[in-house]
Amino acid sequence: MTVHTDTISIKTRGNSEAVNISSELAECIRRSEITDGIAHIFCAGSTGSLTTTEFEPGCVRDLKEFLDRNIPPTPPGPAWGEYFHHETWHDDNGHSHLRASMIGPDITVPVRNGVPRLGTWQQVVFIDHDTRSRNRELLVTVIGE
Repeated sequence: MTVHTDTISIKTRGNSEAVNISSELAECIRRSEITDGIAHIFCAGSTGSLTTTEFEPGCVRDLKEFLDRNIPPTPPGPAWGEYFHHETWHDDNGHSHLRASMIGPDITVPVRNGVPRLGTWQQVVFIDHDTRSRNRELLVTVIGE
C-alpha cells in the first residue's frame, strides 16, 4: 500500500464562492502514480467546506441561494440578535462557520485506473464561506496501489 500527500492551492473571493477542484484533484492522483485506492481531500480551516455537485452556473447559484436563505449572513429578525460567535471575536463570520460545519471539511473519492471515480455530472467542489478573500490550501492524501 502506498500513501502520497499533496496540496491544492487556490485563491478565493469568499462569501460562499464555489470552486471546481476536480482537475486539480485528478492531477494530484496522477502525480501519486496510484491506480486503485482512495483520494481524501481536507480543508484545514473552519470556514471552508468540500462536497460534490454538478458544477454548472444554475446549480452553483442554487447552492449559494440555499445557504443565504437557511444560514443568512445576518440573523433573521430581532429574536435572533447576532450570532454568538461575533461576541467572542467581534467579527462578522458566524454564519461562515455554521455553513462550513453543515457541509463538512473533507471528502473521500474512489480512485480507479488512476483517475477519480466521479459520476458523469459530478465534480468535487470547494466552498469558501468566509467573508473575505482567502488563499486556501487543501490537503490531499491518496492511498492505494
